[in-house]
Amino acid sequence: MRADGHEVSFVGTPNGPEARLAREAGLVFHAMPARGFDRSRPLSLLTAVLQLASSAVRSWLLLGRLRPGVVVGFGGYVSLPVGAAAVLRRIPLVLHEQNSVPGMANKALSRRACAVGVTYEGSARYLKPGTRAVVTGNPVREAILRADRDSGRVSLGLPDDAVILLVFGGSRGARHINEAVVALRDRLLADMRVHVVHVAGRDEAASVREALHRQGGEEDGRYRVVDYIEDMGSAIAAADVVVARAGATSIAEITAIGRAAVLVPYPYATDDHQTLNARDVTEGQGAVLVPDSELDSDSFAEALDSLLRDETRRESMASASRRLGAPDAAERLEQLILGCARHTEDGDKR
Repeated sequence: MRADGHEVSFVGTPNGPEARLAREAGLVFHAMPARGFDRSRPLSLLTAVLQLASSAVRSWLLLGRLRPGVVVGFGGYVSLPVGAAAVLRRIPLVLHEQNSVPGMANKALSRRACAVGVTYEGSARYLKPGTRAVVTGNPVREAILRADRDSGRVSLGLPDDAVILLVFGGSRGARHINEAVVALRDRLLADMRVHVVHVAGRDEAASVREALHRQGGEEDGRYRVVDYIEDMGSAIAAADVVVARAGATSIAEITAIGRAAVLVPYPYATDDHQTLNARDVTEGQGAVLVPDSELDSDSFAEALDSLLRDETRRESMASASRRLGAPDAAERLEQLILGCARHTEDGDKR
């Protein structure tokens, strides 16, 4: 949107990753305290409500000072006070929901929003009656869309003719996935074509390396453990098969590039939304779903074996994944936002 001459400011929690990311993107950042609560600790609910009330007042003042043409909420805790302030000030509000099941903030604000962009068509039924839901897909970074197989393999030092398995569970890692894949080390490397790039996460990498060492090490460098990869687009593009959690961003990136995947939903996600995220891809033949409870069973190992050994199936799934992707999601969401802003402007003129 900035490329079209619009000014963009970002409101987020002071200690969250959004503060760093917004500033790295060159956006003006406004800190707004907001937190969730622990149902097992009633006092945390009171603290969260008091902070929400304080942030609602601060949001009212902030919007009065900025006078934005439109406010966009992405469903985090901070969306509640800022979104409520936008409604009270009669500033058009647009929401975006990444996951299959909308979070509390988007559910609460949806009826008062000009529109809600959703990633999955089925998400609309969880929103308030009368909500205008528009399928936009889930935007991904431009670097993801530019990624390609050959450049990805060169940047990671991977052979052109290898079969690459990429494993990742987020920046902090996914312990159960890490343990299950390391346990299959011998089985995976029995096929000399297979190379594994295991993005273990900063919190888990040391323990994964120790476990891999007990299994016999990296064997000619064909099993590589890294803490984190900044350019995940290139890593996904370099891969033939991806193992990942079924978070909305991971799925959006995998399908935007188009790769066969084994998705393992996080079992404790709110409303089991990661399983619902994954089903949209698996029903479209772009991925295999393996429940977290089956990671230590033969079904996970067999799913990997099948994809790593069968090039025809991998290519078919990659094509299906690509068809399910929404590389133009950012443009769709931008048009939705601008449409709501223009509609309000036209109404003011009349």
